[in-house]
Amino acid sequence: MIDPIRLELIKNALVMVSDNMMVSVLRTSRSTLIKSNMDFSASILDGDGNMAAQGLALPGHLGATMPALQGCLDYYGDDIGPGDILANNDPYAGGSHLNDIFMFKPVYRDGVRVCFLGLILHHTDLGGRVAGGQAADSDEIFQEGLRIPPSKIYVADEPNETLLRVIEHNTRVPDTVLGDIRAQIAALITGANEIEKLIDTYGAEELTTYMAALIDYTERLVRNSIRELPDGEAEFTEYNDDDGVGGGPVTIHVKLTVKGDEIIADFTGTSPQMGGSLHTNYWFTASLTYAALRTMLPADTPNNVGFYRPITVIAPEGSWVNPRYPAALGGRGQGGYRVRTVVTGALTKLFPEHMPACPGGNEFGLSVTGMTAEHKRFLHVEFHNVTGRGGGPDADGQDAGPYWLGNMANTSVEIIEAENPLMIEEYGFLPDTGGPGKYRGALGMVRQYRLMADDAIVQLRADRHVYPCWGIFGGKPGGLSHSYFVRDGKREEAPSKFVRPMKKGETFRAEMAGSGGYGDPFERDASAVAEDVREEKISIAHAETEYGVVLDPQTLALDEVATAARRAQ
Repeated sequence: MIDPIRLELIKNALVMVSDNMMVSVLRTSRSTLIKSNMDFSASILDGDGNMAAQGLALPGHLGATMPALQGCLDYYGDDIGPGDILANNDPYAGGSHLNDIFMFKPVYRDGVRVCFLGLILHHTDLGGRVAGGQAADSDEIFQEGLRIPPSKIYVADEPNETLLRVIEHNTRVPDTVLGDIRAQIAALITGANEIEKLIDTYGAEELTTYMAALIDYTERLVRNSIRELPDGEAEFTEYNDDDGVGGGPVTIHVKLTVKGDEIIADFTGTSPQMGGSLHTNYWFTASLTYAALRTMLPADTPNNVGFYRPITVIAPEGSWVNPRYPAALGGRGQGGYRVRTVVTGALTKLFPEHMPACPGGNEFGLSVTGMTAEHKRFLHVEFHNVTGRGGGPDADGQDAGPYWLGNMANTSVEIIEAENPLMIEEYGFLPDTGGPGKYRGALGMVRQYRLMADDAIVQLRADRHVYPCWGIFGGKPGGLSHSYFVRDGKREEAPSKFVRPMKKGETFRAEMAGSGGYGDPFERDASAVAEDVREEKISIAHAETEYGVVLDPQTLALDEVATAARRAQ
């Protein structure tokens, strides 16, 4: 018999352990990516490697952790014991991309493995031809840096100094990377101590039983929730501007089928494997699909393997969303955003009363590296993936707001400037970029960087320069992204993906795409349009052209008569 109160207590305790591991990482890590951008996740898995709980982390990691642990279990089998910590970053052994190092610590009681604690951190640099490991124009995984197959980074409570030295000698910023690795290990050890306390309280057998019950409960909850949705089938197609090496556009197609208590996401029809590093391997594709579908299910649904048992993801081998070895995968985060938006696009057709238009942003991944005046290496890596939600069924997109499939924090201007020879000259909204609609999409945003060191290499991994963030039900697309340098006072246009030099005093400007609109713009409340003009979110000309709203250019007062005539016209 499963006591529902005890089940809830154990569920919350497991989530708390995961969250506490994340807090530990935040307080002890070295890199901006972790302590400010928060590109990491924590979870608890049962003794067989089934995820039982996930902390407040990146939704895209929901389905990515188990395959990385399974790669370790396949290699080591029974050769895992107390005091070991496993490590794996190999995308072809269950990992994601080389910068993401997964670590797992088993917890035993009386010789029986009770569970694993898992932590995934995006590490700043693991070598490769371009600092930061995000270059879109890499063609093979061998160009992208250090590949760590399933390994033991701790053996019987002792660090594997050989592996740590290999990592140290294959990164441009060893102090930062080893600092983050030690933070990751320390958090796992701290989390294991907390699990030991839970075992003391409930006993190993009962804790194991309730983890299995929690997974089964989640599966029942998800199946019941799917069963309450109307059966249906919808197809949606999205495009990536290019593949990172001049090929493209890339077509991403999904057919989403809801039937009974199951969902099938079929990516047949997606472009074949191409050049570049923007591909998503199968498990990342599946993980992002789960995260997108998660938005349609009750908010209190636990995050564990039971969630995706009712979901089938079909991604043909050799396609852009399931490439064959040895495809490069370093920029797979940008390609992953397109997987998310194509699945949510299909959901807008199936459940229009629930889903917003496409979120904005250009899936921006930037690295700037060079030497300071003191001959010390600096490496700034930053992700600014979205600019806010698209217009929704009953509300505008929240400007600069979070997007539920990203969940990464903003990297503050002050931290960037304090840690790097960079000056952020502008960070703000771009007027007239939110997709027009009855409910307006969030505005695009801009970051402009001036280099203060003598020279640097800039690498950008972005998109939405060609294909905008889509609007729905009469809503229009958001504004496109733009990138350019200013050198010697002259503007130099840049593509969405590049590796280029930069000299002292030059600036790089990244303008990010606006979100899509929802519904006919001429149905938007004219007073809301006037308020947007007063807040400088849109211009007077944009209000009249896109919304049919006429304002007095001096007072910005709404001219209701002229507006009615303009809309009728």
